[in-house]
Amino acid sequence: MAQHAFKMGYAISSEEHLPNDIVRHARRAEEIGFTFSLISDHFHPWTDEQGQSPFVWTVLGAIAHNTTHLQIGTGVTCPTIRTHPAIIAHAAATVAAMMPGRFFLGVGTGENLNEHIFGDRWPAYSVRQEMLEEAIHIIRLLWQGDLKTHHGKHYTVENARIYTLPDTPPPIMVAASGDESGRMAGELGDGLISTAPNPEVVKVFEQHGSKSRPRYGKVTVCWAQTEEEARRTAHRVWPTAALQGGLSQELPLPRHFEAAARTVSEDDIAEYIVCGNDPDAYLAKIHEFADAGYDHIYLHQVGPDQEGFFRFYQKQLQPALSEHVRA
Repeated sequence: MAQHAFKMGYAISSEEHLPNDIVRHARRAEEIGFTFSLISDHFHPWTDEQGQSPFVWTVLGAIAHNTTHLQIGTGVTCPTIRTHPAIIAHAAATVAAMMPGRFFLGVGTGENLNEHIFGDRWPAYSVRQEMLEEAIHIIRLLWQGDLKTHHGKHYTVENARIYTLPDTPPPIMVAASGDESGRMAGELGDGLISTAPNPEVVKVFEQHGSKSRPRYGKVTVCWAQTEEEARRTAHRVWPTAALQGGLSQELPLPRHFEAAARTVSEDDIAEYIVCGNDPDAYLAKIHEFADAGYDHIYLHQVGPDQEGFFRFYQKQLQPALSEHVRA
């Protein structure tokens, strides 16, 4: 097992939970010792079974007033089509001012699922990458304060000033899953966000900037009293975990994801989601991310039983990880 030191965090799935429950989960995560959290920013859930998708910026304001030291970031926001980067700059600055030193902005190239809603064309990945690079530039420009103007290939900002700014701009973490996105994350990001334990992405990220920046890796799990129950829940709530290729970026509606996942079995899901109550299975996956170079590892508990998962983490995983986890 890995001997690397890392921090443990908690993933907040906006697609699965009501906003007041999300705030409660964030507070509980802080209480039991998670040091950070990432919250998803979606307009739609992946499937209707998940059933929720509250506005992340409203929820973050409530989390700011119900936690005291939990670091939290968006995991991730797409600041390119559905929401103009100037609006994201404004929203993120406000949240950062509400929780000084505790907020970071996670960004990515997005999914058609969320970005098509105004009838905008869904561009090719190379264009989306270009748009994200320009968006990050705009966000950082506006965080400088004073009146700013930008006339770029994809965006225009004229005489805009964000008046409510944090004392220090929040870090921008960039999501990546391959060489091209890893390069962009390395060149433009203050940190890396990934959902697979891919050491090559970490390597490319580090080659294009300082190696001291944080690397966030998400482990999807489903705790339940039995493995059978966990597999059923994971298959029902998160069948898209087993969909490969570019489907997650290209499909426009939850019903399309449901149709694509009809051939996914419980056995398929168990290959991608740690299911059950065996702490060794969880520890093995956590250490797989640590071995790949991730120093911030966060757990996404699929399904409604977040409290059962919190107890499992506190009583079994946390003690087993004590020699590896840093505050």
